[in-house]
Amino acid sequence: MNWFLNTFREHPELALFLTIAAGFFIGRFKYKTFSLGNVTSVLLVGVIVGQMKIDISNDVKQVFFLIFLFSVGYSVGPQFFNSMKKTGLPQLLFTVVISAVALISTWLLAKMMGYNAGQAAGLFAGAQTISAVIGVGGDTINSLSIDPALKQSMINAIPVCYAVTYLFGTIGSAFFLAQVGPLFWGGLKKARQQCIDLAAKLGVGSDDPSLISTFSGVVFRAFNISPDSLFVGKTVQEMQQKFIDDSYRIYIEKVRCKGTKVTLEPTPDYTFQAHDDVVLQGKGVSIITEEKVIGKEIFDPLLLKYDVESVRVLLTRKEINGITVRDLSHQRYDLRVSLQKITRVGTEIPLLPQTVLHKGDMLTITGPQKDVQAAVKLLGIPDVMTSTTDLISVGLGILLGGLIGVLAFYIGKVSLSLSTSGGALIAGLFFGWLRSKHPTVAQIPQPALWIMTNLGLTAFIAVVGITAGPSFVEGLKQVGAMLFVIGALASLFPLLIGIILARYVFKFDVAIGLGCCCGARTTTAALPAVQDSLESPLPTLGYTVTYAVGNTLLIICGIIIVFLIN
Repeated sequence: MNWFLNTFREHPELALFLTIAAGFFIGRFKYKTFSLGNVTSVLLVGVIVGQMKIDISNDVKQVFFLIFLFSVGYSVGPQFFNSMKKTGLPQLLFTVVISAVALISTWLLAKMMGYNAGQAAGLFAGAQTISAVIGVGGDTINSLSIDPALKQSMINAIPVCYAVTYLFGTIGSAFFLAQVGPLFWGGLKKARQQCIDLAAKLGVGSDDPSLISTFSGVVFRAFNISPDSLFVGKTVQEMQQKFIDDSYRIYIEKVRCKGTKVTLEPTPDYTFQAHDDVVLQGKGVSIITEEKVIGKEIFDPLLLKYDVESVRVLLTRKEINGITVRDLSHQRYDLRVSLQKITRVGTEIPLLPQTVLHKGDMLTITGPQKDVQAAVKLLGIPDVMTSTTDLISVGLGILLGGLIGVLAFYIGKVSLSLSTSGGALIAGLFFGWLRSKHPTVAQIPQPALWIMTNLGLTAFIAVVGITAGPSFVEGLKQVGAMLFVIGALASLFPLLIGIILARYVFKFDVAIGLGCCCGARTTTAALPAVQDSLESPLPTLGYTVTYAVGNTLLIICGIIIVFLIN
């Protein structure tokens, strides 16, 4: 045992990775829908490991935290700035109000209880489920002109208060939104019916034959043109126009001339003859409908052989931004692919005819290789175009953000600044937005971004736990059991105000309204609970933009609350 203690004390980096591994292992366990989650598990393991009194430099903690904040800003940057446009303004305004309510209510409760700046920051971080405030709160306290011992005591109090309040902040918020929230829209039964009505409005079950979607599978069928077919004597262009006029998304892919084995790429002026073979691509139901005017279906493996691929595309084209899937189908008939999935801010959103596409969305498309390549040019850039992270942008972004963050201005004798962590977040927002505008700049592949976000946060939390470990129990005695109750109030009050505003002021549908509440409060665990309660995936449509904005604003509020208390 002494050997282990001495080894960890001499090599604290090993204790750090022990904490991360054990925390992630514990975070995997669930009881029904409840789980501690990786962040809380790593923090608690860090507190236990910290009882060995291991000394880890604060510089290690800060490096990981800056990487985490930059990656968070980068991932939500496109949606954050997109929310400032006309179509995103209601959800942007909603998120701003909820962030302000969360800040003011937590501040008032902290003042009422006589909490110091560290305790208030920890209360805010746990009650509002925004782990990043542990870091920005500590950085802000570090910048205060107060006694060093008091400063360290405040910083150590942050993870203590976070751990006490986070569980209800997560579980209580999920229960409140899923079970109490629907009551404001007339009860669960009416709320579910509203979701069904909204789904119909958005096009669930649409039989629009021109819509690109997964509702009806895209197929390739080969036909031998009969002598009495409408194809005979018509050009490829004329037949393609007929399909457009009939609102069928059917494409002529290949032609094999009568009596030959030569397969041709169909040119617009090619004229069909009786007994030509033709390959059509489109929805199965559409081709079957038109089959009577074509001819006899044939099976020819050579003729039907295609290289089909699936590609993730980052939507960057401004002419596509803000239009629905249905409008995209109608306006771009040359988009000869199947749209399989839409991911926004790392969350899959419902693929429906009236789903609005935003710059920064990740679209998964499937089709013949040549058609996919053409579609990528119409939509944006393929996500698979690079496996290399642009570390110049990462390093430069964190550097410039940090330099901006340390700049201070004074109100009387009080010095205010974003701190290096706040600056890194702002830099991440900018570089994420920049990449959506100029796809070849500041490229970070999704797997690399996942590592930066998750390893950055959990390594930071591990250091926080190990450092605070020796004083954790004493800190818990200081705040007392009443902190749990105060944390519950700080969690629920912004949600209650959010539900009331969503229902009666913004007049959101129940799915969008509750989704906005989940996102604005960055309560990710509440989203599946709301979806299960409403029996609908539609709350995701209100979650993504508000999460992008809420994540940013709540982190900044973590800086503000320190100044308000101090």
